[in-house]
This record gives sequence, structure tokens and C-alpha cells, in this order.
Amino acid sequence: MAASPTASPSLFGDISVDHAVAGFGAGTVATLVMHPLDLVKVRFQLADNATIPHSPAPAYNSQSTLPHHFKKPRFGTGVYTALKDAVQVDGWKGLYRGLGPNLVGGAGSWGLYFLFYNMIKKQMQGGDPSYRTSSGQHLLAAAEASAITAMMTNPIWVVKTRVFGTAKHDPAAYRGLWDGLSSIYRIEGIRGLYKGSLLALVGVSNGSIQFAAYEEIKRRRADMKQKRFDREGREWRTEDEKLSNTEYILASGSSKLVAIALTYPYQVIRARIQNSTPSSNIPRLTIPSVISSIYKYEGLLAFYKGLGTNALRILPGTCTTFVVYENLVWAFRAVAIKQRED
Repeated sequence: MAASPTASPSLFGDISVDHAVAGFGAGTVATLVMHPLDLVKVRFQLADNATIPHSPAPAYNSQSTLPHHFKKPRFGTGVYTALKDAVQVDGWKGLYRGLGPNLVGGAGSWGLYFLFYNMIKKQMQGGDPSYRTSSGQHLLAAAEASAITAMMTNPIWVVKTRVFGTAKHDPAAYRGLWDGLSSIYRIEGIRGLYKGSLLALVGVSNGSIQFAAYEEIKRRRADMKQKRFDREGREWRTEDEKLSNTEYILASGSSKLVAIALTYPYQVIRARIQNSTPSSNIPRLTIPSVISSIYKYEGLLAFYKGLGTNALRILPGTCTTFVVYENLVWAFRAVAIKQRED
């Protein structure tokens, strides 16, 4: 089979950097488009069940993190209601509350992920661009890239979660990303910035499963195209390996569905831990204590809170990300080839 874009001329001097820039651009577009639904998803994850007894209060209840004199606004449990409530509390800008941390985290994560993934994949090829990495190698490269990216961006996600969990006029609200990072570091230390990092590493399985499945689907579709070309006696070119936008949507959507179905509960647990702040009345949260509290007070289904919203948000977001990413990668390749020919 012809070499993939990873073996193509580079526009930015290194093919891994090309992929990083494409990932950054794709992450920016997807974050801007899907931010309101991301906001609602996180608020669903943080919401405690109305049937929970008032005493004792669950340790992860985010209400306890605010001053006693302030009544934290409640947001509806339906997607439309939650969006409407966000507008009523903060105005239309409320739909894009926390955009700064989300944009830095989302665009940065995709850029870093594709940078490390392609660097690792290139090492696996051992300098031979024609070498086809296996599904197992895709899984390993995706896991390593996800782990590195998760540790580098965890502080941003802690700030994002807390901003999403508050309204604009909350006394506990951060003024921005830097204010959130500095405030958490000042009050909670480095440990506060890395709350939920262990769960973020658990979440590596999500990205690994998704990307390994995506690469395999994409490769098999390209192989089918090449066989059809051979049967028809048509010459196969590297450019023919590019799939249609519809095919990229189907490949990314189906691979993501499998991944989120298998790994979603960790996101709920991570959101609860990241949203907690120190209190003399509340013991420090641990993964076992949060799991136990959620199960005791809210039941098994609570581990899937926000799943519908997450699927609604993540599938269009994922499809948007991969379509933009793939088109940028191929566009960079075309420009690089043209520059080389000139």
C-alpha cells in the first residue's frame, strides 16, 4: 500500500509538527462549536441527586464548596432546560462561560496529542516510512500520547471544571484561567492542580480505544479502495488514500461510540474530585470514597450522569475534530509538495 501522510513532505519541517498544528486547529474549531453542550455535560456530572438525604451530605457535594450565605443556582436536568437556565443566570454569555480554559485545554490537548502520537508512531517505524504499524502499536502509541497529554493539561481541566460548576456572580468563581491556576496553587498547592490526574490516566483507555479503532477503520477503508482501483486497472496514488468527509465522520463517530460506552463512569468520578475544594468539615476525597458515595446516595445509574449529553456533544465534536484534522493534514501535504516542486 502507498505511504500515508505520515511519510509525506512536511510543511512545518517535521511531519509530527504538521499533525500537531492540524490537531490544534481542529481542536479550536470543535471547542468553539461544542462549548455550550460541554458546559451542560459537566454541570450534569457535578449535580447531586434531589433524593439524597440532607444528613449526612455526600462528601462530593459541590454546594459545600461555596460560602454559606450564597445560594448556588440550580440548573435543569434536561439539555434544553440547562441551556436556558445558563442564559437566565448569566445571560447569553453564560453559554460560553469558561471558554478560555476550555479552548486552551481542548485545542492544546489535541495539538499535543497528535504531536506525541505521530512522534511515537514514527519511532515505531524505525525510519522506514513504508512500514505499516499494527493495531497493537496504534493502541500503544495512543495510550502513551494520551498519558503524556493528560498529565500536561490536567491543571487546565481542574480550572475548567470549577468554572463550569459556578455561575458568573458566584463568590467562588474564578476570573479566568490564570486566576484559577494561581488560586488553586496558592490554596491547595500542586496537589490541587493535579486533582483527578489518576482518573485522567484511567481515561487514557478512552482515547486509546478510540484512536486504535479509528486507525483500523480508516486503514481497512483505504485498503478496500486500493483493491477496487487494482480491479479497475487504475493507478493508485498516495492522494487516493484520502477518504471522503462522510467516511471520516463515520469512522470517527463509530470508534468514539465504542470508547465512551466502555469508559464513561471515570469522567463522572473525576469531575466530582476536581470540583472539590478543601474544607475542615469535609474529608479529602479519594476515588474509593467518591465511588462509594455516588453508589450509596445516587445509585448505579449516577455513574452515567450526563452520558446522553456527552454523546450528543462528543460525537459531533469528535467528528468535527477529525474531519478538520484530516483535511488540514492533507492540505499541509499538498502545500508542502507544491513548495518542493517550485
